[in-house]
Amino acid sequence: MLSVPKEKGRKLIAQNRKARHDYEILETHEAGIVLLGTEVKSLRAGRASITDGYATVDDGEVWLRGVHIPEYDPGTWTNHEPRRTRKLLLHKAEIAKLIGKTREGGLTLVPLSLYFSDGKVKVDLALGRGRRAYDKRQAIAERESKRETDRALGRGRKGMD
Repeated sequence: MLSVPKEKGRKLIAQNRKARHDYEILETHEAGIVLLGTEVKSLRAGRASITDGYATVDDGEVWLRGVHIPEYDPGTWTNHEPRRTRKLLLHKAEIAKLIGKTREGGLTLVPLSLYFSDGKVKVDLALGRGRRAYDKRQAIAERESKRETDRALGRGRKGMD
C-alpha cells in the first residue's frame, strides 16, 4: 500500500482584502468547515472566492454563506452547488461568545481568509464593525501618513536628506 505524506504548514487558498477596508476588525477566530469531497478538490486547485462571504449564527450553529467554491471540473453528478451554505466547526464556548457579540448590535462575522492548515481546510472568521465612508477615508489617510513618516525616518537614517 502506498502511503501519501501528510501536509504540513499553512497554504493560503483565498483572502478577503476588502473586509479589512470595509470593517473594523475587533477579534478573529479560526474555524473548520464541513465540506464535500468535490469542494476540497476544487480548493486544492486554488479556486475560491470569499469576498461576498459572511457568517450567521442560527440555532447555536455557525454557518458560512455567500462563499463561492466553483464546481470541480472532472466531477460527475456528485458535484456540489458553488454557493451553498456551509457549516463552520467551533467550540460551544466560542459560539456562545459570538452569539453574545453579534446580538450586541452592529457587529458582523466576516471571513478573512481560507487556507489549508496541516491538510485541513480552515477559515479565519473576524468579528467586525462596519465602517462608514468617512471612517474608510480617515483610515486611508492615517495609513498614508504613517507610511510617509516611516519613509522620511528611513531616508534620515540613511543620510539621504
